[in-house]
Amino acid sequence: MKKILLIAMFLLVGITIYKAIPTKQLASPTGKPFVIPVTQNWSEFQQQKIQQKESYIADNQEAFDWFADYAFSQTDGTPFIILKLLPIIAPELWGSEENFLDVVGLFKDTRQENYPIARGIGISGLARIEPMGKIDYTSFTCGACHIGRVIDQNNKIHYIDGGVNTEFNIVAYRVKTYQTLQKIIGDESDPIKQQQLLENAFLTALEKAISVSDSYFYNEYKNDVVNFDLAYEKNQIKLFIEKSGSLIGDFYKTTTQDYTGYAALLDKNYKGFQTRSLEGFPGMADATGIFTVNSYNDAHSTFFGKLFSKHILPSSPGITDFMTVWRQDERKAHWDNSHQTLINGGGQYNGNIPIPMYRNMAAQLTIGLDDNDLRVSAFSVELLDKLPASVYPFDVNVELAKKGEALFADNCAQCHQPFNGKVYSNLGVNLDRSYVVNTLIRKGGISGFFKECSTQTKVELYGEQVKPCAQFGGVSLEGKEDLIMSPNNQHHGYNARPLSGIWAQAPYLHNGSVPTIYHLLVPNERPTTFIKSQLTYDQTYLGYQWVQDNHQTVSAEHSYVFDTKSFETFSNKGHDQDVNENGIEYKLNWSDDKPGAMAIIEYLKTL
Repeated sequence: MKKILLIAMFLLVGITIYKAIPTKQLASPTGKPFVIPVTQNWSEFQQQKIQQKESYIADNQEAFDWFADYAFSQTDGTPFIILKLLPIIAPELWGSEENFLDVVGLFKDTRQENYPIARGIGISGLARIEPMGKIDYTSFTCGACHIGRVIDQNNKIHYIDGGVNTEFNIVAYRVKTYQTLQKIIGDESDPIKQQQLLENAFLTALEKAISVSDSYFYNEYKNDVVNFDLAYEKNQIKLFIEKSGSLIGDFYKTTTQDYTGYAALLDKNYKGFQTRSLEGFPGMADATGIFTVNSYNDAHSTFFGKLFSKHILPSSPGITDFMTVWRQDERKAHWDNSHQTLINGGGQYNGNIPIPMYRNMAAQLTIGLDDNDLRVSAFSVELLDKLPASVYPFDVNVELAKKGEALFADNCAQCHQPFNGKVYSNLGVNLDRSYVVNTLIRKGGISGFFKECSTQTKVELYGEQVKPCAQFGGVSLEGKEDLIMSPNNQHHGYNARPLSGIWAQAPYLHNGSVPTIYHLLVPNERPTTFIKSQLTYDQTYLGYQWVQDNHQTVSAEHSYVFDTKSFETFSNKGHDQDVNENGIEYKLNWSDDKPGAMAIIEYLKTL
């Protein structure tokens, strides 16, 4: 029943909040937008912003670690040993010996010396008080989607903390895991024999792993908190062998359930596109989430459940690009004068979860675990509130940027400013993502969120017991559960977000259908198809390299052809005609003024 009540949480992936770095879009006392002029010494300013972000993370290191590295659950997920045995069982499906998860776009972060697995995989042992007593589980972390990379002209990698991992393909991970297990059981249909085949395969792989290295699993990793030495590894292997039957059986059940539930979602909302969808789209995900499709499975397995289970899945495709998550303070909702309604906020693309804690929980709970560690969401609130955006890592023509600054102020800043909670439905973009929450889903989501984190729920942060869902903005949330998700008629469209770090959000529009800012501003040149998920950068047009780049040397295998006409939800239409807001005309289509478009592009690099 708990799962049924939580069905909406996963429709809401995409925690998004922004910061304007050198040039903030603000509202003056008269209501007219203004911008802080860009610096004249770009190189000096660039280094200053790099240092500012590094200092901020250092000052908030514990919160950053929970955001980047900590598992979403202490007692649920994929057992760590099982995860690291997958490439031994099916090497043809997984990646390199150095990092088998590179095949699904999770990379080794050079800043994590000796970390035993790719960035974006959390190990429960990192956060346990008594790590020797229980088996280690893994899950994706916030960093899986929100720590990205870009390669500069010198082939140097820059990490984008709080940005977008354009390489991560969560669907490919689910599919490859399912295929690995299917390889083991083959045509066997008897559940008892299937279990025996699975146990034999994993225990045989375990013996092989141990023969390869005494530290095959943990690489003797240690930091200021944990020490995964040989004794720790030996103990984990012992615990795994003792519980191998139940651990492997549960893993098979969960993996199969995730796969079949996602297939049901594809059959409902991706007719004719199921096969391509099963390949996944790096840097993108359907906002529905695993938990919701599992709820569909649970309901569909009963007679009465079949009568309403179709309503558990949304009626529209929810696939969107991952989002940058820095500077939540610029996306923070406010209370009205009566302290009964939240206004002028925003969150994910359509802003339907205004409170940061619940917005973070939506991303965390989408994984579908039964026992969630709410410290991840609570620490993320602490980190992301003022986490600086990553500064543009290339050169800027400051004189041209100054010209663009004025054009931006006249045509863009009125909408793209902090605290603009308006949802726009008049820009001609595909609205599928904004319709994934229906009345039933909203009701279930509110109930489920509050059951997970009520006003009385306590977690430990910085050594103290706190209630992360007790209040917001200094106002008690007691009796205000209905505010967890905005009313359905208020999010059928998309927010105009502040544009800090906009260079790192490429490609553009909510569905990633426009490769560069140039193509956003000059819509008559938008390509129907382009290359997505490359790491090299188009400094002229402002976006990741969108044509084939034969010189890229890192993770080129994750790039793929994105066809905006292959599926209606991928339409690249919209934000392509001038609009009138409150009697004022704003220029969105710069096809007749390309020099103006290039000036705006140069200015946007500085945000």
